Amino acid sequence: MNDELELTVLMPCLNEAATLVTCIHKAQACIARLGVNAEIVVADNGSDDRSQQIAQAAGARVVHVSEKGYGSALFHGSVAARGRFIIIADADDSYDFGQLDPYLEQLRAGYELVMGNRFAGGIAPDAMPWKNRHIGTPVLSSLGRLFFNAPISDFNCGMRGYSRRAFEMMDLQTTGMEFASEMIIKATLLKLRIAEVPTTLRKDGRTREPHLRPWRDGWRHLRFMLMYSPRWLFLYPGLLLMILGGVTGVLLLPGPIPLTEGVALDIHTLLFAFAAVLIGFQAVSFAAFARIYALSEGLLPADPALTRMFKTFTLELGLVVGALLFLGGFAGAVVAVLRWSEAGFGGLDARVMLRTAIPSATAICLGAQIVLTSFLFSLLGLRTRARTTTATRQA
Repeated sequence: MNDELELTVLMPCLNEAATLVTCIHKAQACIARLGVNAEIVVADNGSDDRSQQIAQAAGARVVHVSEKGYGSALFHGSVAARGRFIIIADADDSYDFGQLDPYLEQLRAGYELVMGNRFAGGIAPDAMPWKNRHIGTPVLSSLGRLFFNAPISDFNCGMRGYSRRAFEMMDLQTTGMEFASEMIIKATLLKLRIAEVPTTLRKDGRTREPHLRPWRDGWRHLRFMLMYSPRWLFLYPGLLLMILGGVTGVLLLPGPIPLTEGVALDIHTLLFAFAAVLIGFQAVSFAAFARIYALSEGLLPADPALTRMFKTFTLELGLVVGALLFLGGFAGAVVAVLRWSEAGFGGLDARVMLRTAIPSATAICLGAQIVLTSFLFSLLGLRTRARTTTATRQA
């Protein structure tokens, strides 16, 4: 490690022979103009078009990355980087390596992640497919701001800079295109200082087919965001189902709700309403489990709020609530059987009896789920509680 090296310009590469020299020469010219002590690293992901030899001949240092994927190339390239700051961009000449100035300025100012914004800097004609420009990137960026409160308007910009300290703190795990989202999400969760600078995107100079697969890679970004946001994937939909199902069920218990002449909500709606309550509770439980798992595996930073949650939702509380619901449901089932016996175990009015049977069965199932969930929650929390308590004390 050369501590005097300030900057590493990192280019992920997979068969970029047509544009690699241009990118390297632009970066070299910019480095000379700025007078910065820097290096150029090409993280080659298995090129078979002489990209490696071209990069070396042009004066770049080549890092061979055998693990396939955009994220893998950037991760291993960053590990091998010798600079205090790292600026990355694709080697297809779509980003201008001659304009490293704003990134380096923000990094020197103390920002730990500096993102490019193509919408602010300008997108040349045919530089970005319409579905990426008008659907994919705006939607993913909006979800990133909604889910994580990330101060970024262009989640998928391929030109960005970060400090070595930030790279080590983020502990990035993904190997594909979702690496770009993971970097922003983790930087936000870690409360790193993030800046955004205008960046121009031009039509690339490649002669091969693009590596990007818009729909597949867009889904991978979205999937990753949802996995990192249990609140939006599980908690909020679960709470909504429980509230809507519970309110609808309570309103239907006394009798049908007429909508129009000859049309009314009745026991069929009651059944689906209480089914929504059960599904909603499962989703809320999954939100807690997902949060605990992500923390225990180091996917998310330590969260002192979990310590408070473990203190509030104890095993004993869950057992009491679950047992009361179970007993209430069992009592309702007994009442239903007694009514049946009064009728000589003969035919009954389904619309009347199901108004007792459906909520009773729901209470039994929900009570049992709460008891089992409480045991699992307590078991998973044994290790997590110690970790979050330690993190709280350190903070």
